[in-house]
Amino acid sequence: MENPKNVLAGAAALAAATATGAYAAGSDTIKIGLVGCGGRGMADLTGSVKSSPGVIVWALADLFKDRIDTFRQSLKPLGEKIQVTDDRCFSGFDSCKKLLASGVDLVLLCEPPGFRPLHMQQAIEAGKHVFCEKPVAVDPVGVRSVIATSEIATQKKLAIVAGTQKRHDAAYLEAIKRIQGGDIGKIVSGQCYFITGTLWYHQPLPGWTEMEDQCRNWYYYTWLSGDHIVEQHVHNLDMMNWALGAPPVKCVATGGRQCRTEPKWGDIYDHFAVEYEYPDGVRVASYCSQFGGQASHRISDHLIGSEGTCDPSGIITGKKPWKWEGDRTDPTIQEHADLIASIRKGEPLNDGKRIAESSMTAILGRMAAYTGREIKFDWAMKVSPLNLFPENLAFGPHPVDPVAMPGKTELLGAEPIPDKKPKAAAKKAK
Repeated sequence: MENPKNVLAGAAALAAATATGAYAAGSDTIKIGLVGCGGRGMADLTGSVKSSPGVIVWALADLFKDRIDTFRQSLKPLGEKIQVTDDRCFSGFDSCKKLLASGVDLVLLCEPPGFRPLHMQQAIEAGKHVFCEKPVAVDPVGVRSVIATSEIATQKKLAIVAGTQKRHDAAYLEAIKRIQGGDIGKIVSGQCYFITGTLWYHQPLPGWTEMEDQCRNWYYYTWLSGDHIVEQHVHNLDMMNWALGAPPVKCVATGGRQCRTEPKWGDIYDHFAVEYEYPDGVRVASYCSQFGGQASHRISDHLIGSEGTCDPSGIITGKKPWKWEGDRTDPTIQEHADLIASIRKGEPLNDGKRIAESSMTAILGRMAAYTGREIKFDWAMKVSPLNLFPENLAFGPHPVDPVAMPGKTELLGAEPIPDKKPKAAAKKAK
């Protein structure tokens, strides 16, 4: 399987393609193809079908055939909206490419995040509209690939909408409008939290290779999930970028493995604490963890301004107090309705660059925590050579990377920090 990070060659090939933007030739029906037959895939597929008339499920793809078989049984309640046939179910590492050639108009990318830069590139190259779950990449090279692909999508009049549902929630939209209109004055700081519990785990079966184990338990491997700060906390970091109108300038971070220490938990951390510095010196404290037992939970965002504070879910306090009291549609359905409406209108939405920057914001925090280094956003975006995706994909041996150790794990592409021994100690060493 080709490496998804051949960005320049891929972008050039896409740029040479003929602009399209068409769908379901001669019909108002939109045929959906789903890549990734898991829980997130089920939620997005259901949301898409419920969001708009004239939408049918046409094809399914997943790395594993048994997951497709189980998934198809769960689709029965959607009735005639499901028009998947046996010959439009594809498994294996090339399943996305096969699905794209099956006659779909819109592809939902709900596979593990590590595959998304490649699959988004393949989808846009094939002339398909894209709904892509967050995050869209797990490393800087993948982020750059997504940005290049999103530029081509604009040229080809193809949609790319991300699964950051707050952007389609009426209360959040109004809150951001008020924040950016000055209702809390100048933003001086913020906090965001995704402090939650433990998740699923699939006990390996006899015959599973290292690669299969990692792909079935993808959450616990950085090359597949990006770590939970990237896979999960990206929601909150996207919120902060939205409110502040830009990604951060730099960050410092800490983190580690305190509870999930067994080898079965792969190479990811179970907690992070990051200080992001945004333009004009605005600092945002970011906290995320996945602890079990009696640990507290908190999932929220908070912005502090010179004249008030805001919970972007719908509350402002201060000189211009406000509380959202209007109707709210389910944003996990509304995001699909907005996507499909934009396609039919001929004005396709394109979130590609924005969600790539938010994914990079989360990746930046992980890189800072893993290495113990302060890292600048521009350096990571433009210079960092970090590429976690395997050169070749095949079931078989795939050793797990060592758990990152701050101060020991290398920041690839960065200048080493000079040895700063105290003068007295240096003389004694001589």
